[in-house]
Amino acid sequence: MTKNYYLTTFFLILLFQGYAKDNSDSPSISKPLYQSAEYTVSGYITETGSGENLLGVSIYVPKLKLGTTSNDYGFFSLTLPEGNHEVYISYIGYGTEIKKIELNKDTVWAIELTTSAESLEEVVVTADEKVKESKVTQMSTVKINPSVIQDVPALLGEKDVLKTLQLLPGIQAGSEGSSGFFVRGGTPDQNLIVLDDAVVYNSNHLFGFFSVFNGDAIKSVEAFKGGFPARFGGRLSSVIKIDMKDGNKEKLSGKFNIGLISSSVLLEGPINKGKTSFIVSGRRTYADVLARPFIKAETEGEGNGGYYFADLNFKIHHIFSPKDKIYWSNYYGRDKFYGETNEQNYEDKVRLGWGNITSTLRWNHQYNNKLFSNTSLIFSNYEFKVTGDFKETFQDGEVEESFFRTSSGINDFTLKTDFDYFPNSKHSIKFGALATNHNFKPQRILIKDDFAGNVDATQELNSFEGAVYAEDDWKLTDKLRISPGFRLSYFKQGDKQYVNPEPRLALAYNYKPDLAFKASYTRMNQYIHLLSSSGIGLPTDLWVSSTDRVKPQTSQQFAVGVAKDFFDKDYSITVEGYYKTMDDVIAYKEGASFLAIEDLESGKTTNWEDNITAGKGWAYGGEILLRKQTGKLTGWLGYTLSWSERQFDELNLGKKFFDRYDRRHDISLVGIYKPRDRITLSATWVFATGNNYTLPNLQRLDTPDGFPIQNSSNFFGGQTQQFSTQRNNFRGESSHRLDLGIQLHKKLKKGRERTWGFSLYNSYARQNPFIYTTGDSFYNFDDPNATVENELTRTSVLMLIPSFNYTFKF
Repeated sequence: MTKNYYLTTFFLILLFQGYAKDNSDSPSISKPLYQSAEYTVSGYITETGSGENLLGVSIYVPKLKLGTTSNDYGFFSLTLPEGNHEVYISYIGYGTEIKKIELNKDTVWAIELTTSAESLEEVVVTADEKVKESKVTQMSTVKINPSVIQDVPALLGEKDVLKTLQLLPGIQAGSEGSSGFFVRGGTPDQNLIVLDDAVVYNSNHLFGFFSVFNGDAIKSVEAFKGGFPARFGGRLSSVIKIDMKDGNKEKLSGKFNIGLISSSVLLEGPINKGKTSFIVSGRRTYADVLARPFIKAETEGEGNGGYYFADLNFKIHHIFSPKDKIYWSNYYGRDKFYGETNEQNYEDKVRLGWGNITSTLRWNHQYNNKLFSNTSLIFSNYEFKVTGDFKETFQDGEVEESFFRTSSGINDFTLKTDFDYFPNSKHSIKFGALATNHNFKPQRILIKDDFAGNVDATQELNSFEGAVYAEDDWKLTDKLRISPGFRLSYFKQGDKQYVNPEPRLALAYNYKPDLAFKASYTRMNQYIHLLSSSGIGLPTDLWVSSTDRVKPQTSQQFAVGVAKDFFDKDYSITVEGYYKTMDDVIAYKEGASFLAIEDLESGKTTNWEDNITAGKGWAYGGEILLRKQTGKLTGWLGYTLSWSERQFDELNLGKKFFDRYDRRHDISLVGIYKPRDRITLSATWVFATGNNYTLPNLQRLDTPDGFPIQNSSNFFGGQTQQFSTQRNNFRGESSHRLDLGIQLHKKLKKGRERTWGFSLYNSYARQNPFIYTTGDSFYNFDDPNATVENELTRTSVLMLIPSFNYTFKF
C-alpha cells in the first residue's frame, strides 16, 4: 500500500467528519443569524394493505427543487427550511400523494401508497413528479418493476427476471433461450448478482434456460451497467440487485401458479399483525414425471432417467420498535439430473446436481432522523456434484465395479454494515464496510476402477476479502449534481495480499429542467474468477480465487450520456456511450477443461492454475433506451451497438480477437397494453447479430510416430487432426424472433383473482442458430496444409413454442 492510499482514506474520514460536525444538533454549534431555521421530515413509506416497505420512492418539493428517495428499507429523510410546503410522494405503479405541511419542527411521517389500479379518489394520480431520468445523478442504471416481469411473454410460461433484463440495451443474452447474460462486453463471472445482500454464484436452472429467481417473491430489481456506486464492488461488468418481498403484515394472502412444465406457490401473512410477517414461496418442475413414460418406452423398460429443478424462498420480518427491525431471508435451489441403465449384464447410475443456498440476517437501526444503518450476516453456498456407479457381470461370474465422484463449490461467510446519512437537503451520504471469508473447492475427484486405476485428489483454498467505502450524492447547484465515491478493497490468499483503491465519480448537468448531460468513471477489482469453457454459465464452470499466480481482474470504465424526459414526462430517452478496459481476465488454455486429470493410471491431477492463462479485454459501444412507464400502453425500445475484444499471449498466436459474444447490433422492442383491467396484451421482438465460433479451417494427417505425412505412401495408421489458425473465426447468422402473450384476469369475491395466461415463443418459427457443428471433411495429400472444407450444420431449437399458465390469488 502506498502513501497515497492512506492520504486518500484520511481525507475521506475528515470530509465525512466535517459533514457530521457541520450538521450536528449539538447546542454548542450556532447558526448564522441570516440563515433561516431548517427542520427534517423523515419516516417510512409502505404499501397500503400489506405494510410492504417501498424502496426508491420519490419525495420531492417542486417549489424548492429539493427532494430525496427512500432507501432499500423504505426510510427517507429530507431537510427543508421552515415554512409551508407541498411535498409530492410518488412511485411508478402507485398513485402520487401530495401532502401539505407547515414545517416548524422535526416531523415524522408514516406514508402509505396505494397501487394505481386501486387508488382512492383523494389520491392524485399524476406523472408530473415521478422520478425522472434527467433528475437522477446515477447513469447506466435501470429498474424493472416486478409487474413488468409478470406481463412480458415468457418461454414455457416461466416468468424470468434475468430474461426480462436481457431485453434492455447493454445486457445481452448468451444463446437462444438462455438466461445467461453478458453486460457491456463482460463475462458471466463479472456480473455480481445479489439476493437480499447475499451473492448468488450460479443463477441458472435447466442448463441456463431458466433463472433461479421465483418472480412471485421479488419486490424490486435494479441493474447497474456502469458508473457503479462505491457500495458495490468485487465484479467488473454489472450489479444485479434483487430484493425479496417482506411479507404481508396485515392479512394472510397467497398465490399459486400452474404452468406447462412447473408450478409454484406463495404464501405470506402476519405472525403478529403489524409486527411480524412471513413469506414463503416454492417452485418445482415436473419435466421428469412427464418424460418418464417416454424413457421407459425408448429403453424397453431397462432404463430410467430425468431432470428437475426446485427452489424455495423463505423470509421473516419483525419490527422490534419504530427504530429497530430485523429480517431473515433464505433461498434454497437445486437442479438434479439422473439416469439409470439396468441391462442383463450391466448396470449404471449417473447423478448430476448443482445449486445455491443463501441466508441473510439483517438488522435495521435508525439512530436519529438523519442517520440509518443496516448490519448483515450473510452465508452463500454454491456446489456442483457428479457421481457415477458402474457394475458389469461377465460370463464367468466375475463382477467388475467402479465409481466416479467429482465436485466443486464455494462457501462465503460475510459480515457487512452500511450507513445512510442525510446531513441536509444537498447531501445523501452512504458509507460502510464488509468482510468475507471465501472457501473454494475448485476440484474434488474420487475414482475407483480396478483396471484403469484409482484417483483421490482434492484442491481447496481459503481467502479473505474486505472493503470500506464512502459515497455522496451532492447537489452543488440547481443544475449540477455530482456523486463522488471511494472504495478501498483488500484481498488475502495464503501469504499474498492485494490492496486496491477504487475511485468512482458520476456527474449530471441539467442544461434544461428535463434535459441532462451525464458522465461517469469507475475503477473495479475482481478477486474471484469463473473458469468457463462454455461462456453460458453451465454447472461445470468452476469458481476459483486470486492467488500469488493469478492476479485480480481490473477494469476501468468511462461513460457519457444524455437523458431527456418529454411528452408531459410520460416518456424518457437515454443515450449513452462507454469505453471499458479489462486487465488480467482469465481463460482456459487450449485443450484444458474442468476435469483436471492428467494421468488416470497414476492418479496425477493438474492444478487449475496450470490450466489457465491471463490476458486483456476491451469493450466499447453505445446504447439507446426509449421508455414509457405509465398509461395503458407501456414498454421500451432498446438498441445496442458494441464491440468486445480479447488478447492473450498464449491464445490465437498472441493476436487480438473478437470475443465469442461480441455482437455488433442488438435491438429489443417491448410493448405491454392494458385496454382494460381484465386484459393484458404483450409482445417482444428482438434482433441480435450472430455469436462468434471457432471452427477448424486446417487439417493435418499424422503418422503413428507423430510426424506429418509427406505423401500417401505412409498413410496407413495415420490420424487426421483438424485445427484453427484463428480464434472465433466464424460469425453465426443473426437471430430474431417475436414473442406474443395475453393474460385474462377476473376478480372474484373476497379480493380473490384468477388469471389465464397464454404465450407464443418465437411466433413466426424463425430457425435461430443454437449451435454450429462441423461434419466430415477430406484430406488433400498433395497439400498437407490445405484448407478444410467442412460441412457446417446449424442446429436450431425453440421454434414456435406455445405455453399456458393458470394463476390464482387470494
